Amino acid sequence: MDEMVMKLDQWGRPAWLGLMVISFILVWPVGLAVLAFLLWSGRMGCGSQVNKGRWPSRWADKMERTASAWSNEVRTGLGGSSGNRAFDEYREATLRRLEDEQREFRDFLDNLRHAKDRAEFDQFMTSRKTGPSASGTTGGTPEAA
Repeated sequence: MDEMVMKLDQWGRPAWLGLMVISFILVWPVGLAVLAFLLWSGRMGCGSQVNKGRWPSRWADKMERTASAWSNEVRTGLGGSSGNRAFDEYREATLRRLEDEQREFRDFLDNLRHAKDRAEFDQFMTSRKTGPSASGTTGGTPEAA
């Protein structure tokens, strides 16, 4: 049994998947047992024993490199220094100005939404004060003329 596991480990994940699919087709309880073994042993890259060094996880490596690069960019200030001090000062001033404009625009939109909500509420309150007769409904049956 250990020899077969070692042989499948040498062939990698496709061999394990093939064994699982074939065992599901032939005898489903055996396929279920193979699936449980793959998940429990961490051979599928999930569970508590993720990637015990059997196969390098390209996805995990890529995510780690991306996170590392992103943290470096954030730490150095979105791309770091260009080497030209005047340009770096101009870029920082421009970014500050854009952030201020963005904040002012958000405030403007919030005030605009608040004014619209206030107008709708005032319209609702006035229509409520005038009563149902002003809107053409009497609440009862229509009168016959």
